[in-house]
Amino acid sequence: MTRTTLLACLLLTAAPLAAQEMVPATLDGHALIPANTMSVPPADAPRDLWVSGKFTARDGIRADVPGSLQQATGLNLPFLGQPLQGISGFAATRDAEGNLYALIDNGFGTKRNSPDAMLGFLRIAPDFATGEIEIRERVWLSDPDRIVPFRLSYDAGDSRYLTGGDFDLEGMQIVGETVWIGDEFGPYLISATLDGRVTGVYPTRLGEVELRSPDHPGLIVGAKAGVDYTVPRSGGYEGLALTPSGDTLWGMLEKPLIAEDGNAEGAYLRVLAFDPVTRDWTGDSFKFALTEGAVAIGDFNFIDDTRALVIERDGGQGDPSLSCADGQQDGCFAKPAQVKRVTLIDTAQIDADGFVARLRQIDLMDIADPNGTARLETDGDVPAGRFTFPFVTIESVLRDGPEHILVGNDNNLPFSAGRRLDQPDANEMIRLHVPELLAD
Repeated sequence: MTRTTLLACLLLTAAPLAAQEMVPATLDGHALIPANTMSVPPADAPRDLWVSGKFTARDGIRADVPGSLQQATGLNLPFLGQPLQGISGFAATRDAEGNLYALIDNGFGTKRNSPDAMLGFLRIAPDFATGEIEIRERVWLSDPDRIVPFRLSYDAGDSRYLTGGDFDLEGMQIVGETVWIGDEFGPYLISATLDGRVTGVYPTRLGEVELRSPDHPGLIVGAKAGVDYTVPRSGGYEGLALTPSGDTLWGMLEKPLIAEDGNAEGAYLRVLAFDPVTRDWTGDSFKFALTEGAVAIGDFNFIDDTRALVIERDGGQGDPSLSCADGQQDGCFAKPAQVKRVTLIDTAQIDADGFVARLRQIDLMDIADPNGTARLETDGDVPAGRFTFPFVTIESVLRDGPEHILVGNDNNLPFSAGRRLDQPDANEMIRLHVPELLAD
């Protein structure tokens, strides 16, 4: 959709948004990258980056001995090498061979504990016949031209590789030869070359106001929510969508903005437009109302000129059939998954209050699997012929042909255990047959 079309929609006194309809989904493919999959850092990376996760102890004290920090999932930190984990977004554009571009997020969950987790993106090829996801390339992000306007975790030297102490990457798109990436810490939009060299860092603006999170490099202790920053921690860009025409990037924040009173401005998210040609914010925006029980989104990608898919989620993990009873601590999920959805919206339908229309939705906790396509067992009482995607963070969605979509999780290695109680989650990708969701 062009900016002119959106502005026209915003000015309309629209009828109430279309009613949302729940439609079925069937599992048609299941592939994965095993949890304990590591990469060798590039040859010119600082030697310190050959061991990652050194700052993940609860007290933040450095631990240099690999495997010395015990984890409930059994995969202990720190790691030898860089984990190939945390896939947090698919680009709508594929490479010339049809491989997917997939983003890797900031590492171990926070700015504080991830300064030795290298940032970058992958080119991957899922093979649903074998259940494997082939890694065709890992691209490491770097700033040799000193574009980033603040000190990096590895600021000295020529390579200047980016880490999770610098940015938290959560959405990506490819426009021509430029990679565009949404960050949560600023929040910023970042531009880079296809080989990972940063070419621009753009602060976020809503109108004339710059939006900042508490992890913005310009803030100090004592900053006040709703005044000094309006984006909550881990509430920056989670979805970055590109219109099929390629003329507009739409960045969707993960969580509601903070009002002046310090509370959320409402149960909705802001979606902001950026022109990749002029490299500036257009001033256009709309609102996305969260489904009941959802606290955040996971990804955002267009399927045609105006309609787009959005992942909505709560903060739970694990099958609800194994929910902990009062006082129970072992053999159960303390906060099981409940709301894990893919929602179809139509940006050509914006009401008078700026809210986008929600059309249809699928439930990722209730997927049909009549042919036994699932490759992994799930702890809990999942009925025969059914499949669930019970992860705390489901962060990748993309159309895959006329009747299918791809959905992937961010496995938060090694902390998340939503598939099995005592095992770290893998990076899983599922192919879903959803003709009703995608129907015109």
